[in-house]
Amino acid sequence: MARRRKGRDISGWLVVDKPAGLTSNAVVNKVRWALDAKKAGHAGTLDPEATGTLAVALGEATKTVPFVTDALKAYDFTVTLGAATNTDDAEGEVIATSDLRPSDDEIKEALHAFVGDISQVPPQFSAVKIDGERAYKRARDGEEMEIAARPLFVESLLLLDRPDADHIRLEMVCGKGGYVRSIARDLGRALGCLGHVHHLRRTWSGPFEAAKGISFAQIEEMARTPELEQFLLPLQLGLADLPEVRATAEGAARLRHGNPGMVIAQGLDYGEDCWASFEGQPVAVGSYRGGELHPSRVFNL
Repeated sequence: MARRRKGRDISGWLVVDKPAGLTSNAVVNKVRWALDAKKAGHAGTLDPEATGTLAVALGEATKTVPFVTDALKAYDFTVTLGAATNTDDAEGEVIATSDLRPSDDEIKEALHAFVGDISQVPPQFSAVKIDGERAYKRARDGEEMEIAARPLFVESLLLLDRPDADHIRLEMVCGKGGYVRSIARDLGRALGCLGHVHHLRRTWSGPFEAAKGISFAQIEEMARTPELEQFLLPLQLGLADLPEVRATAEGAARLRHGNPGMVIAQGLDYGEDCWASFEGQPVAVGSYRGGELHPSRVFNL
């Protein structure tokens, strides 16, 4: 018999302003412990040295993680020009250098090629699986791998600042699966000067913002106290990109058992994804079909 996970049935989101030096999983584990939660997960990994928005889902909110993961995200990052590293960030070893330094106009012109639907190759040191094994594990053993390019939608990529000849500060808004380190690497190659990420911060992810997040120090300070629970955000924030429909009493009862239920909706197309609420509480996510919601996920609140 499988052991039941200990902890409370607590649901919602805790937005953490992740500090540098911690893995995303370490932050999730700390949040789960601090709130004595039975279940927790996050909506998008940040590199250990990256900072910013890490949205931690608790309990039933974990069922909404895919919708936040698929949402747009914004990154504020600094690229060091003139050097490539084996990790594509400042933590790695320098493997090549260049004395060339492009002008601001040349940089702005090069950025156009990285906007829209693009393809990018993940870094050698990444969590991509190669023959069932994480790429970073093979890279640590000195192996150089062929990693297939992956599609990425980039809504915008802007030059924010040029503090000195060797550094540029950029802002990128992109979809799911983007590697900022790959952007820095490929931009440096395109400019002929090489480059790697010096500093990376995710400023927002879907509906969640780092500026409104809680610090790791605050989590430790308020752990296992009611004060920490005051920072919990409602589960339905993870569904911000989906339209809401209202379930009838009978419809809500059917939805809670995983069956199609009657809902009240306006302006939805047949088959459109949406979520249903009843008396202010989320009930299910699914597709709208002729007055009914056909659930794909049901919330047990």
